[in-house]
Amino acid sequence: MNRIREFYRISPPVPEREMDDATRTKYYRRLRLQAFASATLGYSLYYVCRTSLNVMKKPILDSGALDASQLGIIGSALLFAYAVGKFVNGFIADYCNIKRFMATGLIVSALANALMGMLGMAHTIVPTAVIFVSFAVMWGLNGWAQSMGAPPAIISLSRWFPLKERGTYYGFFSASHNLGEFFSFLFVGSIVTFAGWQAGFFGSATAGALGVAIIGLWLHDTPESKGLPSVETLAHESPSDSASKSVKEIQREVLRMPAVWVLAAASAFMYISRYAINGWGVLFLQEAKGFSDVEAISIVSINALLGIFGTVLSGWFSDKLFKGDRKIPALLFGILNSVALGIFLYGGDALWVNVLAMILFGIAIGVLICFLGGLMAVDIVPRKATGAALGVVGIASYIAAGIQDVASGWLIDAHISLATDGSPLYDFRPVSVFWIAASIISFLLPLLNRKTRKTN
Repeated sequence: MNRIREFYRISPPVPEREMDDATRTKYYRRLRLQAFASATLGYSLYYVCRTSLNVMKKPILDSGALDASQLGIIGSALLFAYAVGKFVNGFIADYCNIKRFMATGLIVSALANALMGMLGMAHTIVPTAVIFVSFAVMWGLNGWAQSMGAPPAIISLSRWFPLKERGTYYGFFSASHNLGEFFSFLFVGSIVTFAGWQAGFFGSATAGALGVAIIGLWLHDTPESKGLPSVETLAHESPSDSASKSVKEIQREVLRMPAVWVLAAASAFMYISRYAINGWGVLFLQEAKGFSDVEAISIVSINALLGIFGTVLSGWFSDKLFKGDRKIPALLFGILNSVALGIFLYGGDALWVNVLAMILFGIAIGVLICFLGGLMAVDIVPRKATGAALGVVGIASYIAAGIQDVASGWLIDAHISLATDGSPLYDFRPVSVFWIAASIISFLLPLLNRKTRKTN
């Protein structure tokens, strides 16, 4: 146990390298760029291993291996495990070597995907109950492993970037969510289309292996472990009030901050609308609007691609135009999220309408993932407790996402009727009300924090 603890412990500082200011600045910028690139690309490939099941739901349903309620429970197993894991691992990651911690999670996630692909190949000879329970266990394990991705990635931004640039780079990093979803729809979706849903799991496992290599090569733990001064010294920042406090003391303070919990609740409702589209959007387009498998996957993938645009710009314009205040843009894009969701659910079957809805939804959800999903909470806590703030927001967000998966699966199953030829007819009206209501609540809650100021 002690060896494991030492292996994952934060890297000790090494003697500072002898170099002039210009050389030191060049060295620092090169290492922080590598850390940023590896965290962003590595986490996007984490997402491929997490969202792979979303593009396989229709083929799995068609194969008769599982039904919608079972898929909802399997999906929720990941989300509930991820919720608890993100809380626990967020607190642990504040103490850890982020390279080793992040790489370990992705190794386990890739293995879980590969094992599910192997089990899926035997679904015709293995009882459905065994497939269901095994998938739920493996997908739950995947959820815990996934919770080891975001905390170390975002902690790397705190350890390597000054406060005045953190929002900008956090916005760029947040594009990894959408980039990963886009890779999943494009890469895994293509494999599923041409080789079957079982092969999709092997494709996502391969993407995870690539991510492990990127993290191992480029992600660096701290500036001090590379012979550099701390980021506070490099950026000439004034010492914070919490500089003399221990990590444990600051983490306890975070747990007692009402503003952090308000943001966690807002993120939770936003994640209901987000995962509703990512998890059930393809099925909705196929069954409610008559789009083909390829068309439905392509339309929903637009939201992931456009989300990159939203996240990349979100941190930058809030840093530059709003001086680091995220409240007004969070409200505006929260409203846009609800409008886009309404267009998607009630705007008709025309291709251009659904494409437009996914463009607007992608941009809005991209901004909200950045703001509500972490940055606004990170802004109001000390740097040492970055992982703790993310843990609080994460557990609320993914418990809500897990409840969404179960509730949506039940609402969809409960409102299926049979056509004269025996084929199923889906009624998505009840579940649509659930999704819309959650999106509205998500942009109203942050208004309670309008007087809260940034700690850093």
